[in-house]
Amino acid sequence: MKKVKVGIVGLGRLGKQHAENLAFRIPHCELTAVCSVIEDEVKEVQERWNIPYTYTTYEDMLQNKELNAIFIASPSGFHCKQIQQALAAGFHVFSEKPLGLYLEEAVEVQEAVEAHSDKVFMLGFMRRYDKSYMAAKEKIDRGDIGKPIFIRCYGLDPAVKMDSFLKFAGSNYSGGLFLDMAIHDLDLARWYLGTEGKEVWAIGGGYERKEFDELKDAETGAAMVRFENNASGVFLAGRNCAHGYHIETEIIGTKGSIRIGTVPERNQIVLFNENGAIQECVDGFLERFEQAYRSEAEEFINCILEGRKPAVTVRDGVESTRLAYSCKESFEKGELIQNRTNSLTV
Repeated sequence: MKKVKVGIVGLGRLGKQHAENLAFRIPHCELTAVCSVIEDEVKEVQERWNIPYTYTTYEDMLQNKELNAIFIASPSGFHCKQIQQALAAGFHVFSEKPLGLYLEEAVEVQEAVEAHSDKVFMLGFMRRYDKSYMAAKEKIDRGDIGKPIFIRCYGLDPAVKMDSFLKFAGSNYSGGLFLDMAIHDLDLARWYLGTEGKEVWAIGGGYERKEFDELKDAETGAAMVRFENNASGVFLAGRNCAHGYHIETEIIGTKGSIRIGTVPERNQIVLFNENGAIQECVDGFLERFEQAYRSEAEEFINCILEGRKPAVTVRDGVESTRLAYSCKESFEKGELIQNRTNSLTV
């Protein structure tokens, strides 16, 4: 079977993990080109992994006719433009979330994807490819908990990364707490409940670090959402979790409930000593979702080879962005917001 030749843009923490997966762990895939505006990142990857082509300008990489696909792991503010450029240049495209920081540009990307229907487009909502979250979806669809009517999501990043979070929040590329972090949970809610958000109320602030208030972002924020089918959800996102990286989801139905990740355990070890029973927790998203990142990249490559489209669509990106943006607007205005499901043609 032939190999899909991929070029990746963005070699930050997540981008480098994606690049390593593409280079060494994804069958029928060849990491052929890497791109970063930081020249040292490009040199390091080329020397360590012997990558044939390296670039510091994205547009230059798009001129490489050996490539079949582009993998976008750049900062969020670049996603929309880079997706449209790659599609126009004739490539299949994988993009990390979010689809965009503004609803209008996300809709423009949807139009571009639909105009290039012969190309595979996939968005990086990796939790849909995590084995636990996939198993929960199967149980919900099978009716094991009856009709799902409520979802509760915690997305908490480790407190030890607070300084780097502040730098990112001030970069104008994060989009804020709800677009950067809670969007994963909002996408899961749409997936599990099978409906779109209708009304949003979001609150939050800077509690440990007041710099977040100055940036008009939230260190910790919460949103309550009423969905179109009258199901509801509560979403907590924060950047100050003392015990590590904590991702937890609960779906309550009319006949039962499912919980995922109640204890963010690193392994099956429990240490018993004078301090009690101690379990180590994962320290970041790369560790917790290592398998999911591999699985989503493998699905992208398989879709290209098999001539099919992934289950995660560009519309998922638009509607999750729409809902996250409504949360952001509610937080900033301190008002109940009607999610603008039909305000733009999609």
